[in-house]
Amino acid sequence: MHNYFHSHLRTAALFLVAAVSLPRAAAQVSAGSAGNNPNDPTKVDYSKSPKSFPNLFAPYEGLTLKPPNLQNSPRIQQLIHDGKLTLSLNDAVALALENNLDLAIARYNLDIADTDILRTKAGASVRGVASGLVQGTPGGGVGGFGTGAPGAGAGGTSGGAGGAGTGAGGLVQSTIGTGAPVSSYDPQITTQFNNEHGVFPLANQVTTGVAALQQNTVNANFDYSQAFPTGTSIDFGMQNTRQTTNGRFTELVPVLNSGYRFTLTQRLLSGFGFGPNLRFLRIARNNREVTDIAFRDQVIATVTQIENIYWDLVNAVEDVRVKQRSLALAQKTLEDDKKQVELQAIAPLDVTRDEAVVDSSNQDLIVAQTTLQLQELLIKNAVTRNLGDPEIAAASVIPTDAIIVPENEPVRPTQDLIAEALSHRPELAEARIDMTNRQITRKAAKNALLPTLDLVAFYGGSGLAGVPNPLAGPTAGVPVTGFGDVFARTFNNTSPDYSVGFTLNIPLRNRTAIADQVRSELEFGQAQLLLQQLQNKIGIEVRNAQFALEQNRARVVSARKGVEVAQHTLDIEQKKLALGASTSLQVLQIGRDLAVAESNLVAATTAYAKSKVELDRSVGATLVNNGISIDDAESGHVHALPAMSGTKIAQQKEDK
Repeated sequence: MHNYFHSHLRTAALFLVAAVSLPRAAAQVSAGSAGNNPNDPTKVDYSKSPKSFPNLFAPYEGLTLKPPNLQNSPRIQQLIHDGKLTLSLNDAVALALENNLDLAIARYNLDIADTDILRTKAGASVRGVASGLVQGTPGGGVGGFGTGAPGAGAGGTSGGAGGAGTGAGGLVQSTIGTGAPVSSYDPQITTQFNNEHGVFPLANQVTTGVAALQQNTVNANFDYSQAFPTGTSIDFGMQNTRQTTNGRFTELVPVLNSGYRFTLTQRLLSGFGFGPNLRFLRIARNNREVTDIAFRDQVIATVTQIENIYWDLVNAVEDVRVKQRSLALAQKTLEDDKKQVELQAIAPLDVTRDEAVVDSSNQDLIVAQTTLQLQELLIKNAVTRNLGDPEIAAASVIPTDAIIVPENEPVRPTQDLIAEALSHRPELAEARIDMTNRQITRKAAKNALLPTLDLVAFYGGSGLAGVPNPLAGPTAGVPVTGFGDVFARTFNNTSPDYSVGFTLNIPLRNRTAIADQVRSELEFGQAQLLLQQLQNKIGIEVRNAQFALEQNRARVVSARKGVEVAQHTLDIEQKKLALGASTSLQVLQIGRDLAVAESNLVAATTAYAKSKVELDRSVGATLVNNGISIDDAESGHVHALPAMSGTKIAQQKEDK
């Protein structure tokens, strides 16, 4: 018997040594097993627990994930030539899908939602998911830089509406998941092993025959428990004791006791059935769907923002060219007038006026150039992970696309656009799933109002064995027995112990459960109103985007006429100046008018481009209309270049 317990002690020691060595093994295994690419075959599905076979320690090792990739994708290096980053809108969007940090941050939410599914499979409560937008990229109407489409608020500035676990849109979600307590569906094994030695001085030696009772007690206990989604739980416990004593009248030394009990508990009222007990898992799976939709919303917002930044860049490039032409005209006029002064054909005061115009035009050019430098910085930041790359930081950006303003704008009925928006806008899909989660909570909260009535049944047995004590006198007929005998007697039903009964718990007044149930109803009604409000808001956004497109198209047409008139007027005035029928001051003034008209055309064209971007966003068609793959966005690796609509290759002009 002594050797038996020593062997168990050695086994326990080996187990502890193995457990101590687990963290180092975990780091080595998991560091190379986790990937961030969903299409990677080594990608870890965080909604599933590690398999226990063949590695029994896998559930206890943990995962050490790879650090985030902070390097830019190779695509950007392919676009840099001679210190210039040549960028089409397709390239800009592709680079953003691979590198934009807003997307990279939002991409983690997909895996975080999977961990909630794994957690709730074990019966634990949901932690919630993020359904709003990450808006850390400045430009395109976000972060205080740039502007979106007039009156639209585009460019990723709107937060995600509805959504589970966020409390967005003025809603509270404190009752989400309310209901009867849920026990763990993961089996729990509890073991206890201890060896106790005690000496107890006695005043009465009648029962023991010794002045000081010495006892050595070894306990080896085991318990297995598990709950099930039906509201059922089981527990199997076994207690084993080996005790030796120096008492003279103890019949058996050592004495071996063993017993077991199997207990079954079934909830009959509160907590009964799959509904209350699987509510966390169902909410977590809905939240995972919310995360997918929220990521799609993030992609739409980021692509919208990239388009706006790109058109702001095109605007800045064209504005610099306008200011350069204006300055060139002023400088030429100044040089001509200086020659006229030398010939005493005009007064020196005219040259002074020309110099003031040159200074003013030069100031306008400096402002335009610094604005262009800012826009270059914003676009490079939006399409890279690491802006500190010296080659990228030093590169100037050359946009190669221009917006197409068709002769006849295709017109779709407003109601068709609104219907499309109500079917495709991510915020509405999130809000509808949030309503589903609230329905689950309403049912669970109503079930929690019921008293707790449990059916409790158990069955057990016990056994006794040992070695006769020679100090107790003759023990004829008492056989020497060991652990095999005590286990056999425990399970042979010779000493059964069983019971069947009910446990009823009635919470008088029940105010906590009533408050939660009523609150869940109120929050559900509030969410219904929010859904209707969101639908109304989206309808207004679509109409507003359509109005803005019409207005900005008219603005482009008007600006084009203005440029034609200003250019024609300048041509006439320059001819009159050559004939002596005009003055250089009048030519400069008309030249400034032409520059203003050209700047107005550039601004109008940019506003038109942004209004088309906003119309796509408002109807939820950004990805479809531009050939953007959501799978590429999730993986961060673009396999097919987007096909951005409504653009053309810009006419080749002199470098800025």
